Amino acid sequence: MMPDQLKRLVREIPDFPKPGILFRDITPLLSDGQALRSLVDLLADPFRGKVDIVVGIESRGFIVGAPVAYRLGVGLAIARKPGKLPFSTIMQSYQLEYGSASLEIHRDGLAPAMRVLVVDDLLATGGTAEAALRLVSKLGAEPVGCAFVIELSQLKGRQRLAPTECFALIKY
Repeated sequence: MMPDQLKRLVREIPDFPKPGILFRDITPLLSDGQALRSLVDLLADPFRGKVDIVVGIESRGFIVGAPVAYRLGVGLAIARKPGKLPFSTIMQSYQLEYGSASLEIHRDGLAPAMRVLVVDDLLATGGTAEAALRLVSKLGAEPVGCAFVIELSQLKGRQRLAPTECFALIKY
């Protein structure tokens, strides 16, 4: 399936998680086997042979990041909300378009010089992905790129992540 076909499977939910936000729900896309396979292949292809590990961002980044890592033949590290990881972690705080939050990753989740692909479902203002990239750098790894299912282009998150390569399948 092509990106425009995948886009038709994204459901729009107004006023979620709070009034004024238009949530892009990828669960219909994920529930379609052919669409999910296409989504994983299309996200992985630009980074084939370029990364050693994928970092999936909580929580939909786990859903997408795990099969992308599998497709690339690399491992998966996860960036989670504080207090969710059982081992020693490092933390990075960031601003969302509707509040603030933090991410943590295990201190041993990435090795120095590892080439890392950060994966999430949505690029909006770029705060969450920027926090993940900072965690990657704090551990001495090399952020090679970011891959997203959806990009809200008008929010200019891609510019916030520069010079890191960003790839998004579906743009609004």
